[in-house]
Amino acid sequence: MITSRSVPTGLARSALRSLGQPITTPCQQCRTFLRPARHSGSRAYETINLNRMRTQHHDYHRNRRAVLLGGALAGSIATCYTAYRLVDAVRNPTQFDAPASGPDKVDPFVTEGGVKRKTVIHDDEGRELVPTGNSTITTFPRTLDLHLGAQAAQEKVNGVEYTLVGLGVRTVSFLGIQVYMVGYYLATQDIAAIQARLVKEINPIATTLVANEKEELRKALLDPVQGEKLWTEILREVRPRSAFRIVPIRDTDFHHLRDAFVRAVQARSTGRPAEFGDDEFGTAMRDFRAVFNRGKFPKKQELLMVRDNSGHLTVTHDTSGTGAARETIGQIPEERITRLLWMNWLAGSKVASEPARQNIVEGIMEFVERPVGTVATQVV
Repeated sequence: MITSRSVPTGLARSALRSLGQPITTPCQQCRTFLRPARHSGSRAYETINLNRMRTQHHDYHRNRRAVLLGGALAGSIATCYTAYRLVDAVRNPTQFDAPASGPDKVDPFVTEGGVKRKTVIHDDEGRELVPTGNSTITTFPRTLDLHLGAQAAQEKVNGVEYTLVGLGVRTVSFLGIQVYMVGYYLATQDIAAIQARLVKEINPIATTLVANEKEELRKALLDPVQGEKLWTEILREVRPRSAFRIVPIRDTDFHHLRDAFVRAVQARSTGRPAEFGDDEFGTAMRDFRAVFNRGKFPKKQELLMVRDNSGHLTVTHDTSGTGAARETIGQIPEERITRLLWMNWLAGSKVASEPARQNIVEGIMEFVERPVGTVATQVV
């Protein structure tokens, strides 16, 4: 067989054809270690599935976009959270003598002889204060002397003393952003009535509760069903004069508070048309919304909501935050509004502030361990 190391051209091609010799190329003559030379008569084919390629291309870019979006979202959340913690640390630096758990972890109760008591301190003017454990709103007054929310004319003149039962912080979102500090106050003169009602709930013949009975009452107050039933009976039947004091930890506005309060009342009244479906309740809800149609609510100012012994609501606003400049901004003469609003902090499966609910229960435990009628004359 005639072969050539170069591709035959011209007369050489004609001569090879006349002799019947095949025309070969150097590539066709090559041998490799792993693959034999390809013959001139063979052809390679590749099957291409365009639909499969299109699907794979679409899936690749879809998954790529999802991964990029998730990374961007996670990065944004981490950046915002880190910025929030840095700003909070700059604005509220931890002092060197602060407890190891941090200023926001301080328990406002101190344990004495196995019994929890509220920690009470005094300021330069001798006023009694209760530490909150918060670095922005550091203390709450132990007592309030109010000249509003009382029915009797003599009480309006002399004022009514309210004693702090418990307090806690309201947080929102999974980041635990602190919104406001809230404290629950009871009229000192009405504590005996609540004592009697709570003690009789556990032991009808007792005047005070022992350790195991206190634990039973604590569980009842913290239980979503039992706690709501017990507090509802107290608010409807005993009707103690009480107040919630709210102090923002960060700047907010009245519209945000209004929306939160309205949602809380509506959530507890929905599905109960027989009790809350009348026109009077609807009118009271509109009036309640109107009370909070105001502007900014800067941090450290005070909002006070007082419930008298008829269930009527009085709302005051104090720009000083000390109670020296309280101004009445609205009144709602509807017992059901205050009852549902109070339950937003006191009981149920979901409350506005779980730390406040827990702290209020601890304050109630201070009352029931003493004989009925003695707390009003000796409040720690």
